[in-house]
Amino acid sequence: MAGTGRVGLTTERLVRAGAELADEIGFEQATPAELARRFGVKTASLYSHVKNAHDLKTKIALLALEELADQVSTAVAGRAGKDALTAFANAYRDYALIHPGRFAAAQFRLDPQTAAASAGVRHAQMTRAILRGYHLAEPHQTHAVRLLGSVFSGYVGLESAGGFSHSAPDSKESWTEILNALDALLRSWPTAS
Repeated sequence: MAGTGRVGLTTERLVRAGAELADEIGFEQATPAELARRFGVKTASLYSHVKNAHDLKTKIALLALEELADQVSTAVAGRAGKDALTAFANAYRDYALIHPGRFAAAQFRLDPQTAAASAGVRHAQMTRAILRGYHLAEPHQTHAVRLLGSVFSGYVGLESAGGFSHSAPDSKESWTEILNALDALLRSWPTAS
């Protein structure tokens, strides 16, 4: 961790403040200049802690991935099959609804080396652990990982943007129906070429 400055700035404090800012005003708007305004300092004083806007966004993304992995891990502990799938999906959705900016940050494209060392690897491992209960062999398991990621990200992204707020049934009812359908699909995954 970088040392503290005259206003008690540390890299960790800046990244956490950046994550809070992302939740308030949006991930794209969480910039060093906006953070500097919030702390009442010049933007240049942040650059001993973050290199630039991309570095800040990367650090916020890594924090979000770690938080999300911790929440999902806690939710799925001791569960299997549909219970694990539902717990995973609900933890993911809850995080996205509570922390929209951080959720957007978790989707930020990381360079391959950073991604390989991030909590994103834990997400993939947890998804694969859930899928073991559905007895999917490769390459079907990889296809299923991609399907689940697409459904979860797509649904919560649309829901967060208000995409389902003006129609019936309620989005939570649709979410439950989708999870039931995913469970049925995973139990009868088409494995023939």
